[in-house]
Amino acid sequence: MSKNQIIKSYIFKAEKDIETAKNLYRLKHYDWCLFIWHLAIEKILKAKIISLNKEIVFTHDLARLAKIAQIPLDSNLIKKLNEITTFNIEARYDDYKLSFYKKANQEYTKKWVKICEEIYQFIKNQISI
Repeated sequence: MSKNQIIKSYIFKAEKDIETAKNLYRLKHYDWCLFIWHLAIEKILKAKIISLNKEIVFTHDLARLAKIAQIPLDSNLIKKLNEITTFNIEARYDDYKLSFYKKANQEYTKKWVKICEEIYQFIKNQISI
């Protein structure tokens, strides 16, 4: 697969994740909605990294990926990326999952979905294919 094909594949998968996240939000599965948003942002960051001819680092730490992707980072964006990284609940302990489930109410999720959408678009706009 060519570099551009790989980038397009990451973007396609990220946008499918966003569709899934929106459906989960409508179904009131807020914790899973946020988890999927984390995955979408992770994928768009990896697309950006590939566009820079860099190797993918296997981490879920979005701030670290953003730094590698040469995304302009200020303390506010780092703080947001660190919060979104906490949405990655797949392998967490059950007590953490329950705590996150309680935290991810409609108000919290609505706020963070908007932030995720903005960050995703900001990163996507910086990818040249």
